[in-house]
Amino acid sequence: MAYKNSRAGDLRVGSYALIDNEPCQIVDIEKSKPGKHGSAKIRASGISLFDGKKKTYLAQADAGCQVPLVDKRGGQIVSITPGQGVQLMDLETYETIDIATPTDEDIASKIAAGKEVEYWIIMGRYKINRVKS
Repeated sequence: MAYKNSRAGDLRVGSYALIDNEPCQIVDIEKSKPGKHGSAKIRASGISLFDGKKKTYLAQADAGCQVPLVDKRGGQIVSITPGQGVQLMDLETYETIDIATPTDEDIASKIAAGKEVEYWIIMGRYKINRVKS
């Protein structure tokens, strides 16, 4: 299981949630007060961690939601193949992993063989989050 169950009312800006089965970071939350015959509602906007698209989640505050587990690890870039991706080695297990080249220009411009990076494993998918200096 790559996620844990939580309540929609417990979401905060900066936390993570699954919106349309896509792991997203919450960037905005609006809460409405309970009405005479209803319960409080929550509208959360999130940015997908992998494709950068904006997604919206609407639910009752006491409804369940899923929070992806983010495993943050360190690695070292072994090689870069143009058009293919980046091969990196985990610094703890020494296994090699093929990861797509990051779409963020700031990160992609700093990638070079031998550099150390922080990468995330989210629901069986990999993402280079930052290049360590």
